[in-house]
Amino acid sequence: MSLPITYASAGVDVEAGDRAVELMKDAVRATHGEQVIGGVGGFAGLFDVSRLLTYTRPLLATSTDGVGTKVAIAQAMDIHDTIGFDLVGMVVDDIVVVGAEPLFMTDYIACGKVVPERIADIVRGIAAGCSLAGTALVGGETAEHPGLLGEHEYDVAGAATGVVEADRVLGPERVRAGDVVIGMASSGLHSNGYSLVRRVINQAGWALDRQVSELGRTLGEELLEPTRIYAADCLALARNDAAQVHGFSHVTGGGLAANLARVLPQGLEATVDRSTWELPAVFTLVSQLGSVPLPDLERTLNLGVGMVAIVGADGADAALAQLTAAGVPSWVMGSVQVAGNGSTDGPDYVQGAKGVDGGSVRLLGAYA
Repeated sequence: MSLPITYASAGVDVEAGDRAVELMKDAVRATHGEQVIGGVGGFAGLFDVSRLLTYTRPLLATSTDGVGTKVAIAQAMDIHDTIGFDLVGMVVDDIVVVGAEPLFMTDYIACGKVVPERIADIVRGIAAGCSLAGTALVGGETAEHPGLLGEHEYDVAGAATGVVEADRVLGPERVRAGDVVIGMASSGLHSNGYSLVRRVINQAGWALDRQVSELGRTLGEELLEPTRIYAADCLALARNDAAQVHGFSHVTGGGLAANLARVLPQGLEATVDRSTWELPAVFTLVSQLGSVPLPDLERTLNLGVGMVAIVGADGADAALAQLTAAGVPSWVMGSVQVAGNGSTDGPDYVQGAKGVDGGSVRLLGAYA
């Protein structure tokens, strides 16, 4: 006679999940303001939107994302309290592109085995990222998938909802010829292109604990550097009428040119001068170590630019001063003009991207 099969013997530990919640709940509660109704552990998170009654025409914005194969680095290094910053950045900074304030976020963690301390570390990172973004973490789910994921494997995803007044929406409709393109520095690789990066370092045989002089730290420490979260600084900039913000572009998968083209209207072209910034060491390292062609780098990695603001020409100085005061390295990297002056062939020119038949971007010169 066979032994009875229980949920635990099938590989799912409900009690471990409960312990994980106990370990993380204080960090989650720390993101809650008076708008969050109820505590941690409910079937659904409740958020009081009474203040939206003061809006003339509130528009809800929503976004969802993950962090890709960067989780493989976290798992290999057994460091799990930073990956949450990456998740928050990938989600909320897509929302602020349209000028929306992210209100609340939920997360989802799928794992092969619930290790309470590991799950709690992941969620603590998410909560810390939410605090930086001014966003409430109102709920989440941890799912144990034995047989589908290995014991030490996991993946994370999240979704957020924000709000913007209809007449304050940012985007292509506001962009004009003569606008200035301002770049905001990334903190490193952020959370895109890790399939390429991991292939390069694996082929080179480099270990994550290798000390790399160009980086001033180990390779693993550099690869696990958390994504810079721009949400609060971008929202503050958008609220400053002197900065004349017309649009933002979050530089994620696809690189700078493709993401910038998405927020330009048809008929306009942004020219971006590569010589206005120096490639951070990690990008040069990936390029040289893997002999990665420049066009492939530019289509895959952020190359030192994590967010872009498009502002009126008269607002550029105010925008740069505000970003600098907020501790966000920024610079004028180009301008917007009527399209049609130059070749449309080659990797330096991008027109439309990711299903958006928008404007075009032309990359000029060489990196400093």
